[in-house]
Amino acid sequence: MTAAAPELAGHPTAEVPGGSFAMGDAFAEGYPADGELPVHQVSLDPFAIDLHAVTNSQFAAFAGATGYRTESERFGYSAVFHLLFDGGPEELLHAVGGAPWWLTVRGADWRHPAGSRSDWRSIPDHPVVQVSWHDAMAYCRWAGRRLPTEAEWEFAARGGLAGARYPWGDELCPGGKPHSNIWQGTFPSGNTLEDGYLGTAPAHSFPANGLGLRNMAGNVWEWCADWFSADYYAQSPDRNPVGPESGIARVMRGGSYLCHASYCNRYRVAARSSNTPDSASGNLGFRTVAGQA
Repeated sequence: MTAAAPELAGHPTAEVPGGSFAMGDAFAEGYPADGELPVHQVSLDPFAIDLHAVTNSQFAAFAGATGYRTESERFGYSAVFHLLFDGGPEELLHAVGGAPWWLTVRGADWRHPAGSRSDWRSIPDHPVVQVSWHDAMAYCRWAGRRLPTEAEWEFAARGGLAGARYPWGDELCPGGKPHSNIWQGTFPSGNTLEDGYLGTAPAHSFPANGLGLRNMAGNVWEWCADWFSADYYAQSPDRNPVGPESGIARVMRGGSYLCHASYCNRYRVAARSSNTPDSASGNLGFRTVAGQA
């Protein structure tokens, strides 16, 4: 028997009244294989969404109450960005084929997100990372919440701005000031740190969108409930879509601190990506919602 979740003070949410919006890439800037088109009208019922991604402290409360061990902990390894690795040479297993900036690191998990010398307790207010979709779902079950559908996530990310490119408008850096934690400089070797961060930023950092939500662009990718299909938008229902009935990968949204226009222009609100539900990495987390899906 596992302990039930306490009242989640520190789990602030925004009440989203529901409504209709145009979902998809109005600028036709996305990668064709991601399936951001066609733009289509979607209507959603009300729901409540976390103001920020689930933090290390919140996930630690869950792990402490339940004894849950994440998939990375059980597998014994996970993926760490090469400039963030913080461990001994014996922990380096290999670089990831086709993406050598990712290192497979023995002992990397949510407690030690960059290797054995890193510790979540030094960044308690940062988003938890190294969590798979299955891990995120386990947290949701404990907390009495759920993952957002992809449509809910995009509607909330837009924050009332119809057809905008980013949660705050169409310009990446209004007034020359970064509004998100993404890669600046030359990927993957040189980050100029104009936004102040090489890796994750605190979950509550950067300006909020119109709903009060933080970091809906950049910082960490966020798991959604849906299976991923590149052609789903052409057949999506127009009310409360929940994604395909089956698949091999789950939707991820929002981009991360590694996204850059030259490599991963997916910090736009319409951008989509996916990964297998047992995957985890140092730039992948989640936020939760409440209400009927």
